[in-house]
Amino acid sequence: MNWNILGHQWAVDLLAQHAAHGGLRHAYLFTGPSGVGRRTLALRLAQAVNCLKPPIPGQPCGTCPACTRLEKMQHPDLAIIQAEQVGGTLKVDQVRDLQRSLSLAPYEARYRVALLLRFEEAHPSASNALLKTLEEPAPKVLLLLTAESVESLLPTIVSRCEVLRLRPLPLDEAADGLQHWGLPAAEARLLAHLSGGRPGYARRLHDQPELLEQRQSWLNELSALLGGSRVERFAYVQAAARAALDDRDALRTCLQVWSSFWRDVVLSASGSAAPLTNLDWSTPAQTLASHLGLEKAHAVLERTEQTLSLIDRNVHVRLALENLMLDLPRERL
Repeated sequence: MNWNILGHQWAVDLLAQHAAHGGLRHAYLFTGPSGVGRRTLALRLAQAVNCLKPPIPGQPCGTCPACTRLEKMQHPDLAIIQAEQVGGTLKVDQVRDLQRSLSLAPYEARYRVALLLRFEEAHPSASNALLKTLEEPAPKVLLLLTAESVESLLPTIVSRCEVLRLRPLPLDEAADGLQHWGLPAAEARLLAHLSGGRPGYARRLHDQPELLEQRQSWLNELSALLGGSRVERFAYVQAAARAALDDRDALRTCLQVWSSFWRDVVLSASGSAAPLTNLDWSTPAQTLASHLGLEKAHAVLERTEQTLSLIDRNVHVRLALENLMLDLPRERL
């Protein structure tokens, strides 16, 4: 029994047992990095308790109307609340609206399910409002929360939930699992590394090839900047700062990709046996490592991560990027 989930077998076994033998808790908290499988596991639990034709207790069939609508997150007894965008704020009014809906009996399912995504983004007043529901749950209500970590939530929230801490899979296990899903071996291995063993993120990269194309574009831009003049670098900054006015998240993701590449350079320079992230850029990383050495490579990595931190704190984008460009080495790949 694996609920068609890659990895996390211990969590599947635990939840299936709860669903099958009457040990269901009223609230579960799934923690771990984005893309590790928190939401998928929560939805599988919702399917397990509401499936119309379970082949065995605790095992959703995946094909009945209840399972298919829950999979699409379109079931009338499923409520989903989250901040409007990643990094936003989940508001108290959203929790209060949820509480009103949970006071009603299920329309057609056995349980009403509330899926509260990225709950670390909840405003303190929203967290406090949820406490009453956690302390006095209505019958036939299942609360499923996801968050980065228990440390990002109020202790009173955590203490009222069954906590399942999900971790990235070993890269070989992730690659093997992706192959079982039908991905070619080379692609599975690359996506396992790019995702850091997070199967949900790996699957998203496969399903949305434009994400990989954008990543490739950002790495190509970095390569060009390393060989470019100061005038070319500052022209790039001007365009990037202008684009960030409309899409700051894209700039953040670009810097994260650059940071992952510089981490590969540092690993190569240090002779570490730790796996590289950007396997398809391993040769440029090793070339830079041999030219720069560990100390310089580490300094560029730190500068890139510092720039990302400044962007997150809403520091002037153009100024932050210009300072980064001044610290980039002059190297042609």
